[in-house]
Amino acid sequence: MNTFSLPSKGEYPPYYDTYISKLGDHNFSTLIQSQTNELKAFFASKPEGWANEPYAPGKWTPKEVLGHLLDTERIMTFRALCIARGEKKLLPGFDQDPYVVQGQFNAVALDDLLADFEMQRQAILSMVRTFPEASFQEIGSANGNPMSTRALLWIIPGHFMHHFEVLQQKYV
Repeated sequence: MNTFSLPSKGEYPPYYDTYISKLGDHNFSTLIQSQTNELKAFFASKPEGWANEPYAPGKWTPKEVLGHLLDTERIMTFRALCIARGEKKLLPGFDQDPYVVQGQFNAVALDDLLADFEMQRQAILSMVRTFPEASFQEIGSANGNPMSTRALLWIIPGHFMHHFEVLQQKYV
């Protein structure tokens, strides 16, 4: 399995420091797998119906948070693939709120969302195993900002940590 270090500043916009700063010294593959297990255990520990309730008016439900994680991870994975393969065209941004509305995640069975999350994480690991070492340092442009392949990949577990902390603290 390829291993790759955390990105350096300049490989991603400062906005993503929020996520990158949470990562510490982890092995990417181990972290991706452990987060999957943590998420499944967390949702399994909650009572039925809990995942359909926001913690406050106007906030996402836990199922919508999970759907947002899935959408974001797919987009970051696509961007990482494009940049790893040398794409130099601008990759588009996305607005998370309409994605959550259009996703209608509250109508999806929780078990299906969790299975989808686990498969998405396995797909990330499978893709990373095929990348040549040099591709992790490739730089492209996503949403008008320079981004490296490895930055996009590391944003995924950092973004997860951010939202998982919110789930643990606010959705009690």
